[in-house]
Amino acid sequence: MSLAESERLCTVEEYLAQERKSEERHEYLDGQVYAMAGESLEHGIICSNLTGIIRSQLLGKPCRVLSKDIKVRSGPQPESRKITKGLYSYPDLVVFCGGPEFHDQHRDVLLNPRVIIEVLSSTTEAFDRGQKFLRYRTWLSSLTDYVLVSQNQPLIEPFSRREDREWGIVPPAGDLQGSIAIPSIGCVLPLAEVYDGVAFFTAPK
Repeated sequence: MSLAESERLCTVEEYLAQERKSEERHEYLDGQVYAMAGESLEHGIICSNLTGIIRSQLLGKPCRVLSKDIKVRSGPQPESRKITKGLYSYPDLVVFCGGPEFHDQHRDVLLNPRVIIEVLSSTTEAFDRGQKFLRYRTWLSSLTDYVLVSQNQPLIEPFSRREDREWGIVPPAGDLQGSIAIPSIGCVLPLAEVYDGVAFFTAPK
């Protein structure tokens, strides 16, 4: 997420109408519209790897993985055309199970994700860890897992909603021999596969 494009508050209805005509992607937070920064090569490779890994493990199961172009609403159902509250975001990967639930007839804003995965970058990490995760866990009752994936080193940090509905961090995996399990969808993420094709930068000694 980069700088807001306008100082004027935009309603949810205005944002969605504009976004459906735009060739670029924008996220929405409480009336402000933010242009999404372009992704690095490493970010793109990791997202592609994750999509392939998860899709193959979901074959025959009632869950589907979507990447990048589906929006997720984390906020109240707009009750009027003037409402400016809520987060409309484009997660890097989303998994939903059963029938998808949508914001409206356009079917481009998902309401019932089970798993959200974000690949971190220097410009988005603070937001992904902070305000975005707060909105996700507050508003998405269907969400059971939130997974943060570093693009600078082999590191995956999973967060899961426990049976008491509180969130906790699961021990992360920080080497290419490790793996992360997502029991709610029956998937495992081997780090060697997630980071296949990624060359990590090593500072000279």
